[in-house]
Amino acid sequence: MDIRIGMINSGRELTFSSDETADAIAKKVDNALSGDGASLSLTDSKGATYIVPTAALAYVEIGTEEARRVGFVA
Repeated sequence: MDIRIGMINSGRELTFSSDETADAIAKKVDNALSGDGASLSLTDSKGATYIVPTAALAYVEIGTEEARRVGFVA
């Protein structure tokens, strides 16, 4: 699953892939933005952890869980 995080006052975005489900990621984002935490912590598919302060979040885009097709489409 591809995740893109945009941050306030930054022209760049944080992009990585995660093995978590879309529902699990959305729940973490909701908990971070509802005031339960001061930061959003997500782990990518390689094991690296990204911690972003909730005050800096502009948007979080969660990709689809659809598998990519390989080969030619007839």
